Amino acid sequence: MAGECVPCEGPDLKDMSEEELWDLINDNRHRISLGVRPCILIPYLRQARVLTEMDEDEILSCHNLTNRSMRTSFMLDLLRTQGRNGAVALLEGLMIHYSTLYTQVTGHKPSTEPSRFSGLIKYSELTEYLVRAVTGMQKELQEARGEASRMTTRCTSLESEIQQMIEQEEKSRCVQSETERMRRHLCSLQREVTKLKDEKCDLYMRYTAAVEDKSATNKRLHDLNLQVYQLQTELQKVQIENEFQKQRSLRRASLAEMPHLKEEIQRLRCELHKAEKMDPAHQDILARDLAEAIDSQVELAEQLRRYREENEQLLAEKQGLTDQKECLSLQVQQLTLECNMQQQKSAMIHKQMNELQAERDQAYQSRDEAQAMIARILAEKDTLRCQLVELQEKVFSLQAKRRPRRQQQQQQQQSSDETEVNWGSLRSSCEESSYSNRRRLCRMDAINPLSLSSCQSESEDATVSSVRSRNAEPPSPDSLRRRADSLHEGSSVETAETDSLSDDFVFLPHVGTEDTHTPRPVYSKESTSDSLSKTTPPPFLLRSRPKAIRISGRVLSISFQGEALLSQLAVVGGNKTGVFVHQVTEGSTAHTVGISPGAQIVQVNYEQNQKALRMVLEDSTLEEAMWALGQVTGLCTLSLRPRQDDYEALLQQLHNSEISSGDSFYVRVNLTLPAGPSAGLAVTCNDILHVTNTRPGGTEDSWYASQVHPCRLLDLQSGTVPNYYRAQGLLIQAIENMSFPTKKSRKAGRLVSQTKEKTVRIVSTVHQGRNPLWVSVEDEKSGDTTAPKSGVTIMPYTLVSPHYPPVCRPVLLLPTVLGRILDKKLAEWQGFQLCEPEMLSACEHAAQLQRSEILEESEQGTHCCYTLQGVEKVMKKGIHCVLPLGLDCVRRLHRGNIFPIIIFISQSARSTRKLRSKLHRHSQSEEQLLACSRSEEPLLDKLPCLYRRVAPDSWCDQTSLLTHLRTIIWEEQKKIVWVEPDLW
Repeated sequence: MAGECVPCEGPDLKDMSEEELWDLINDNRHRISLGVRPCILIPYLRQARVLTEMDEDEILSCHNLTNRSMRTSFMLDLLRTQGRNGAVALLEGLMIHYSTLYTQVTGHKPSTEPSRFSGLIKYSELTEYLVRAVTGMQKELQEARGEASRMTTRCTSLESEIQQMIEQEEKSRCVQSETERMRRHLCSLQREVTKLKDEKCDLYMRYTAAVEDKSATNKRLHDLNLQVYQLQTELQKVQIENEFQKQRSLRRASLAEMPHLKEEIQRLRCELHKAEKMDPAHQDILARDLAEAIDSQVELAEQLRRYREENEQLLAEKQGLTDQKECLSLQVQQLTLECNMQQQKSAMIHKQMNELQAERDQAYQSRDEAQAMIARILAEKDTLRCQLVELQEKVFSLQAKRRPRRQQQQQQQQSSDETEVNWGSLRSSCEESSYSNRRRLCRMDAINPLSLSSCQSESEDATVSSVRSRNAEPPSPDSLRRRADSLHEGSSVETAETDSLSDDFVFLPHVGTEDTHTPRPVYSKESTSDSLSKTTPPPFLLRSRPKAIRISGRVLSISFQGEALLSQLAVVGGNKTGVFVHQVTEGSTAHTVGISPGAQIVQVNYEQNQKALRMVLEDSTLEEAMWALGQVTGLCTLSLRPRQDDYEALLQQLHNSEISSGDSFYVRVNLTLPAGPSAGLAVTCNDILHVTNTRPGGTEDSWYASQVHPCRLLDLQSGTVPNYYRAQGLLIQAIENMSFPTKKSRKAGRLVSQTKEKTVRIVSTVHQGRNPLWVSVEDEKSGDTTAPKSGVTIMPYTLVSPHYPPVCRPVLLLPTVLGRILDKKLAEWQGFQLCEPEMLSACEHAAQLQRSEILEESEQGTHCCYTLQGVEKVMKKGIHCVLPLGLDCVRRLHRGNIFPIIIFISQSARSTRKLRSKLHRHSQSEEQLLACSRSEEPLLDKLPCLYRRVAPDSWCDQTSLLTHLRTIIWEEQKKIVWVEPDLW
């Protein structure tokens, strides 16, 4: 087969040249690219020093390398640049991790004997790596065996499931046969139903024919009834005429007419007799005709009534359709206007975007120019610094040459009674006066020009005196006095500068080189040169002034050699009490220079990588202080403040177990953390923690914290949580799992989505200002004029401070589309009032806009605005102010010490259907509400305060939602408001 190769004895790899080795690798490049995983070989290649960390990141993290084969091929290209070492290291890695592939490529059997390796790695390191590799392979073997056992169990369960499926299949076959039988029976029934329908159709046709026959019979009967009626009418007429003739005959009886009348009477009697014989049948026919006529009249009346109702219903529908047509026409006009407005707004936005792009390009250009200027200034600064160092070396060499002359002058000066200062103080004053003219620039208070001119004249005199003092003759007492005065003025000005502490220290000699008979210097406010007059001068100076210790107010600055500083002294305290020196190792340099327990460490200055650094520890935590002191590796300067009473009070509290350290601050958690193995505290995102110890039990990666009662500053459940840096790693890992989910993270994500709990809050910031969570490392050379370093940091914890609003807090309902609908309804309840906009003049609008008192404009282009004064006016009434505003008003309200209750009503497709009628009434749609909710929900994490979320399934209609909102507002009013500082 192609994948197998019988090992054959080929040439030794050590005897092969670089080209032969790479030809061998390139011949099998396809096989290596398909079978090798770079993440397994990279540790060995890194240890063999053929790949760097940058190469590793480029191989594993490059987005252009979309699969493993491309990454492996790219790794081979990088190894090709290393020549023979790269090829040998690759083959050795294949021999360790891919023995079969190694045999296929080289033809040799793999071996772990040291002689088979090239020597790129030391024997001890190679042994250690092989042990680690074997351990890793054993772990992989155990995992593979565990996976095999799991797969066996899975196979067993699948077999049982297959058996169940077979049984279910048999049952389904039975059900299918029964279904087929039922289907056949159903078909037969359908055929019978069809026959019945045909018979019913025939009956309907026969019935229709019978009805038609009946209708024809009724018509014929109606005609006969009309004829009978006509006959009856004629009969009545004849009877009337007969009566008339009778009366006439009685009046005019004559013999001539009697026979004719008798014949007529006889004829009429015959007809009457015939009519009487036919009367019962005619009466029955007429009665039936009358009943049928009455029934037909009733039916016609019923039909007429139905027709009238249908006519009225059609008229109502016509009116409704007319109204709907008018409403739709109005909506069409409104939508047309909105479309035109949106088009205008879109055009305006495009115009603004173009302007912003132009401003952005201009800002980028300005930034590049500023960076170029900064680089040029830094280069000039480095050049000046080098020149300064050269000048200092020249000054030191000149001082060394002048030292014998000064000793002779000192001997002559001691014989004179007029001079009362020694040559050591003279040297110190001369040096300080020589450097006083090039003191670092700093911000100072304004002074009188006359005093400035006098100071300049004195400095000129001091300069001339120092130049003249280089002669062989000693200086006069007036010159010494002027130098001392100028030195005192310079030191008094510098004591007011907090940034100049790090410039005033010297390198103290080691303890072993000091004279045991040299008395310990006594520090005074007047001058420090007197205390150094009896000691031997230091071998060389660092910085500009030869003072090792200086008192600035109550702060004492001590410079000494701080190698392994934490082994020389121990500290206690924290950000609340201050960091104090607790113990000093006897015989150490710190003990020799006079550091004693009870002094607060205000600041530490040291040099690292030829840079002067300053760390302010006045309000730092114990963790920060120990980290800062652990960074000191050489000469350092500690600024100490004596606070013995506070130190003893802290020790008493620690002894009584009232506190565990001097740390105390509150943080907001930005990720969900499960409980740790030992006394760990489980916290969720947006919890408030009270951190009381940043080094519990001496651990370096944990904090001791407590959960805080929502309504009082009361600690609840306590335990350990990861410290800032470990929590930051967990947060980054959680974000990576969310961005690139694995199988386990997908299961966890499904569980989180089912529980609807927020697990991560992404908050980034720029390092500005003091923060107990960040160590304050400042470059002394940058001073206060440099801009802060630009760098965005993801924060697992954010500092918060408690606030207690004394009156009813305003209410802000989100999302904005739903808030506009509920604001007026909520304002109608007792204890709530809607915030009304105010009409401002142009001057008032400009003034309040400058003071950031305008929350939002009611209408664009007008001076009708919502202001802070309007909100405060409602709050003074003791009621809640309902804010019809957006999220942008929150920070403006916080600047005015107004902390609104923010309620976000989560939306889903089901919950929006409950508000469909309300949305349509306000010319909004469900899609607009969902889009607004999705766009505003991510912005809630940017708020500097907590907010309340309402679940979409916690309410059923508008009334229940308003009732639920009132309950939430009542609960939130009692809580403490935790506010973050401005992080940008």
